[in-house]
This record gives sequence, C-alpha cells and structure tokens, in this order.
Amino acid sequence: MKAEVHDGIVTLTGTVQVYSAKTDASRRAHRRRYVRGVENLIEVAGPVVDDDTLRNKLSEKIAYDRIGYGTTAFNAFTIGVKNGVVTLGGVAYGPVDKDSAVSLVSNYPGVKGVEDKIELAPLSPMDDRIRLAEARAIYGAPQLNRYAIDPAKPIRITVVHGNVTLTGLVDTQSDKDVAFVRAGGVPGVFKVINLLQVAGAAPEK
Repeated sequence: MKAEVHDGIVTLTGTVQVYSAKTDASRRAHRRRYVRGVENLIEVAGPVVDDDTLRNKLSEKIAYDRIGYGTTAFNAFTIGVKNGVVTLGGVAYGPVDKDSAVSLVSNYPGVKGVEDKIELAPLSPMDDRIRLAEARAIYGAPQLNRYAIDPAKPIRITVVHGNVTLTGLVDTQSDKDVAFVRAGGVPGVFKVINLLQVAGAAPEK
C-alpha cells in the first residue's frame, strides 16, 4: 500500500487481500493529525468468486455466526452480491451481532466491498420478553422442536415494537403454518408476518 498527502488529503493506493484491510487503512489514515480527508483507491485482490457461490458461502457463515451467545434466533440478515460487492440488510438483535456479521463478510476472501444496510432492533424490555416467549412457543412445539437441534436456528424471530416477523426455511407448509399460529399466540404480540420459506417451493415475492 502507498499513501500520498496533498493539502491534508491522503490518497491510498495499492492492493490488499481482503476488504477489511482496505477499510482499516482508511481508519488509520483518518486518525493522523492534520488529515482533512482520505481518498481510498486501494484495490481488493484475493480470489475471484462468482456472485452466487459467494452469496451461498456467506449465507452459511452468517447463519452460524455468534452461536452460543443466545441471540442467533433473533437476527435476520439478508445478503445480496453483485460483482463481489456484498450488501447486508435485515435486522440485528443488537450492535454486537451487527458488527460481527459485517466483520465476518469484510474478512471473507472474494469480497470486494461491503454495503452495510443492517437495521438495529430498538432496545425494548417488552420486545425482549416477546422474543423469549416466541422462541419457547415455536421451538417448543412438538412439530417444530426438531429445528431447535440446529445451532443456526433456521426459524428466525424478529421483534420490533411488538410486531413479529418470521424468516428462514422450514421443511413443509404445515410447519410454516404451525409456526405462524404459535407466534400469534404469544401475549403482547400486535402482528405476525410469516416470511418463512418452504424447502423446494418457489420463493415468495
């Protein structure tokens, strides 16, 4: 990498292997005294991975991110990839979960750029109570408790101001319907949006 300074503007050039190294270079440059701006022209080299393969790999990695911290089921991320640039969307339970997902993607070989559009669920004791109750209601259902075995928690539960959104993948339409009914039976829930996909079915628009 190379840095040139002109009138307080730092221009960064060169190549790096992962996208996180490019963003780190910008942060380091910004911390220097008398720097008024940074133009980051660093190129991300590394392997070239086609968009579909990259998206599938990242989806798998993010699905199992932060297992063991108790928030996995409450994060619902979306991933779009175009020419190696990854757009992350959806809703994160908290800032740590969001930062972890962005860091994972930024350090993955083949990622050329990252656009962070993840929203944070607002802090709310009521929503936290609903989240836990939803997880018990859905994953505790006899027809659905097999999904609890998967650490990735394939049925994701997003709660914002008492409104519940279900996302993820289930095996049958019956499982989707049962999840919807169980979610709606939790006290304090205003509305349930069921976006669960059924394996083998065409994605809903």
